[in-house]
Amino acid sequence: MNDTTTQPNRPPLPDHLSIDASSPHHVAAVFEHDIGIHFNGKERFDVVEYCVSEGWVKVPSGKTLDRKGNPLLLKLKGTVDAFYK
Repeated sequence: MNDTTTQPNRPPLPDHLSIDASSPHHVAAVFEHDIGIHFNGKERFDVVEYCVSEGWVKVPSGKTLDRKGNPLLLKLKGTVDAFYK
């Protein structure tokens, strides 16, 4: 389901992507479109950051916050597939 073909107005999905605007892996042009993440064969809706080549996603750990007030993230390893919806 990895969409390697580029639609006329869709940029290619990067290997490593984060929703945090302060991250060096944030690509604003990708977030203008709906994207989805399959992790271990199931679609996840709570992914904050992913890396396809290394096979991991970061998801929030419930309501737990770090000292800066951001959600505490867990790194889960498995098969990652990013796609445009």
